[in-house]
Amino acid sequence: MGFGDLMKKAVYLGVGLASYAGEKAGKTLEELREQAQKAAQEMVEKGEINTEEARRLVDEWLAKAQQKTVEEPKVEEPPKAPRQIEILTEDEEPTPPSEAEKMRQQVANLQEELRRLQKNQ
Repeated sequence: MGFGDLMKKAVYLGVGLASYAGEKAGKTLEELREQAQKAAQEMVEKGEINTEEARRLVDEWLAKAQQKTVEEPKVEEPPKAPRQIEILTEDEEPTPPSEAEKMRQQVANLQEELRRLQKNQ
């Protein structure tokens, strides 16, 4: 399989995923429209709003829903390093920095060994 075939398959995959996402969004939007119309109809039946207000309300709800789906999701950046906290009990002395560093090194060594074992499986 050449590079051109690989690129063609990647493009087809992207088009397929986009098509699938569009279908799902269309179904969800249609379900939302039905629910909004039912809620507005109930309000009309109770006499809370008239039919014209109900139509505008449904249109407004749908416009807001579409606007939210179009907006880019906000991606929060993870913190660069975890905050370091030290929990002390009343009768416990703070850990000397040298001992804490030994513990960090031991944890790092164990993590490396775990990665190595996972690769070997």
